[in-house]
Amino acid sequence: MKSNEFKAMSEVELERKLQDLKSELFNLRFRHASGQLENPLSIRTCKRDIARVNTEIRARKK
Repeated sequence: MKSNEFKAMSEVELERKLQDLKSELFNLRFRHASGQLENPLSIRTCKRDIARVNTEIRARKK
């Protein structure tokens, strides 16, 4: 997702999205360890989305 899409979300939606992304990252890591992950770059994309959400949450708290 783009950072503009995260800026349009409310705080509750951001928290929910963060939890979803963290569970998705866990599943991606599990599939990668078992050899079932087709696209390893999806782990990087998920990590970056988590960082974008965390950045937006922190910016709003300031």
